[in-house]
Amino acid sequence: MANPIVAIVGRPNVGKSTLFNRIAGERISIVEDTPGVTRDRIYAHGDWLGKEFSMIDTGGIEISDQPLTTQIREQAEVAIDEADVIVMVVNVENGVTDADEQVAKILYRSHKPVVLAVNKVDNPERRSQIFDFYSLGLGEPYPVSSVHGVGIGDLLDEVIKHFPERSNTQDDQRIRFSFIGRPNVGKSSIVNAMLGEDRVIVSDIAGTTRDSIDTNFKTPDGHEFTMVDTAGIKKKGKLYENTERYALMRSMRAIDDSDVVIFVLNAEEGIRELDKHVAGYAHEAGKAIIIAVNKWDTIPDRDQRTMTDFTNLIRQEFQYLSYAQIIFVSAKTKQRLFKLPEMVLEAYEHHTRRVQSSVLNDVIMDAVAANPAPSSNGRRLRLYYATQVAIQPPTFVVFVNDPDLMHFSYERYLENRIRAAFDFTGTPIHLIKRQRK
Repeated sequence: MANPIVAIVGRPNVGKSTLFNRIAGERISIVEDTPGVTRDRIYAHGDWLGKEFSMIDTGGIEISDQPLTTQIREQAEVAIDEADVIVMVVNVENGVTDADEQVAKILYRSHKPVVLAVNKVDNPERRSQIFDFYSLGLGEPYPVSSVHGVGIGDLLDEVIKHFPERSNTQDDQRIRFSFIGRPNVGKSSIVNAMLGEDRVIVSDIAGTTRDSIDTNFKTPDGHEFTMVDTAGIKKKGKLYENTERYALMRSMRAIDDSDVVIFVLNAEEGIRELDKHVAGYAHEAGKAIIIAVNKWDTIPDRDQRTMTDFTNLIRQEFQYLSYAQIIFVSAKTKQRLFKLPEMVLEAYEHHTRRVQSSVLNDVIMDAVAANPAPSSNGRRLRLYYATQVAIQPPTFVVFVNDPDLMHFSYERYLENRIRAAFDFTGTPIHLIKRQRK
């Protein structure tokens, strides 16, 4: 089962994005030093007391040429559509406003769990002012200060109480992979072409697919898969049409619950900004990734050079996906689609690969001998030993004398040496620095 989704809703200037960033914590800045990852986020991972979840910041979207009340209503409707739990944020400085009451009425009728966060309660004197917000009819108001982190724990304690129960019905023997991408890149067409039947609705109108659709199938060589066609934009309307980024929300659950993700690009339209958002989410989730360039049959005068140029463009725009394989396909002619299950199987095997500590340490020590760690302020980084601590993605801990001495470039060097020694094609790997005590 995919991670629950928490939506943060409220009128402008109540501190939605600040609360979003506070809950996300370090997770939202993981890719700050990674080239090519789009920085502006309206979604992120969070966790509290061992329970992981995904978050939506409805304040991260701008809707031009609309009345403020229309924006508020539409953002609340998005949260109702997508979220398992909704956090409504209000501001103690302004008290209960008409806009707060409008949002509360919409959320109350949704029958979704709503937790009320009263922001900017920065001192004990302001706690007495939160009782006015009982009038919104959403239950107990939780005083928080997003800037200072006060009250966040109590708020999250209440949020996780409303998470749906996890189901363990998924067959562990079946590899689960999903197609992700912005609307109208041909995800549903690829699914139908691979299955040889109209399992899902296909249309040239962006946003036809309303929900993620799972299909189980078996290849002639006996490998079993669950294939997921992730949904695009759920419904029409100015908000959805103007802001394609909300297509991400319909795919978040499927990405979190997938073993392998096939990221689909449209060869006709090239690379768009939304593509970076979609790929960035899968990368941050630590999923094995394959890049499929669809509609390759529509490119005129295509040859090997054309394919090489497009590959170089992908590598340039998605530098953080250097580990992902690229395949050029056509859902219409079924060109190279037969290779996808084989590539998924290979990526999955690498995603779940374990390396013996003795062999890993031989590689690390050889890397240090070939390129000693540089010194900083008269101190030199010393690497003692390394071990693998997790899979999906493969995660390694390197014990050193001082983690601050390991420069980003040297960390990347060690990662490249590990990749050169062990085949991790298709999967990210994580390198964690720890001080040996």
